[in-house]
Amino acid sequence: MGMGKRIWAHRSRVRVMALLLAAAASAPAWAREGVEVGERSVFADMVSAEQVEQQATLQYQQTLKTAADHRALAPVDNAQVRRLRAIAQKIIPLAGEWNERARQWKWEVNLIGSNQINAFCMPGGKIVFYTGILKTLELSDDEVAMVMGHEIAHALREHARERMGKSTITSGAARLGGALLSGWLGIPSGVMDIAAQQGANLLTLKFGREDESEADLVGMELAARAGFDPRAGVSLWQKMGAANKGAPPQWLSTHPSGDTRIAEIEANLPKVMPLYERARQAKASEAPPDKAP
Repeated sequence: MGMGKRIWAHRSRVRVMALLLAAAASAPAWAREGVEVGERSVFADMVSAEQVEQQATLQYQQTLKTAADHRALAPVDNAQVRRLRAIAQKIIPLAGEWNERARQWKWEVNLIGSNQINAFCMPGGKIVFYTGILKTLELSDDEVAMVMGHEIAHALREHARERMGKSTITSGAARLGGALLSGWLGIPSGVMDIAAQQGANLLTLKFGREDESEADLVGMELAARAGFDPRAGVSLWQKMGAANKGAPPQWLSTHPSGDTRIAEIEANLPKVMPLYERARQAKASEAPPDKAP
C-alpha cells in the first residue's frame, strides 16, 4: 500500500472513531434495553443500607421461627419449596444489574403455610411465599416468577430505605405545618396536628403506589430475562383482582388498582418480550436435542 493510501485509510479510521464517539456522547446516559423507571430515590440515602438489611434479617429470622414454632414452615424437600427455589435460581443472577449490593446478599427462599395471598422479599434477599397465594390463585411458574420478580424488585430498588427516608420528611413537615397553621388560624394545635398527619398519610400512600408500579415493571423485566413469559402479569392481576374484591379505592390504597397494573404491564410488554424470546431461544439451544421445546 502506498503512502497516500495509508494516510487516507488512517484518516478514514479517525473519522469513523470520531463519529462513534460523538454518537456515544449524544446517547442518553440512561438508555438501556428493557423498562424505564428512572433513578433510585435520594430519600433512600437518608438511611443506612447496612442497618436496614440487618433489621430485615432479624425480622426475617423471627418470622421463620414463629412459623416453625407453629409447624407452618415448609421443609426443604417440600415440592413447592423446590419449585420456588428453582425459579429463584433463574432470577437472582440477574439482580446485580439493578443493585450492586445484591451480588453479595445471602439469598434465601422459604414457604410458610398460611391462607394469606402474599409474598415478600426483604432487603438482603430474604424471600418468603405463603401457601395461600400459590393455592388460591393456582399460579403457573410464569405467574410465580412475576410475583417473585416484583418482590425482589422492591428489595433491589431499596423501597424500604426510601419509605423510611420519606417517612422522616413527611412526618416532620406535618408537625411543622400543623404548628404554623395553628398559630396563623388560631385553631387548637391538636386539631391541626390530626389534619396535617392525615395529609402526610396520603403522601405516604402515594409513594407506596409509585413503588408498587416500579416493582411491577422491574419484576416483569427480571422474569422475562430469566425466561418466564411476562404476559403472565396480566393473568396474575386478573386472578388477584378476582380474589381481592371489595378492596379500597386506588386513591386510598398503597397499591394501584388491578386494572391500572394490567394496563401498565400491557403498555410495557413490547419492551420486555424481546428479552423473553431471547432467553427462551437460549434455553432451547442449550437443551439436548430430544428434550428441546
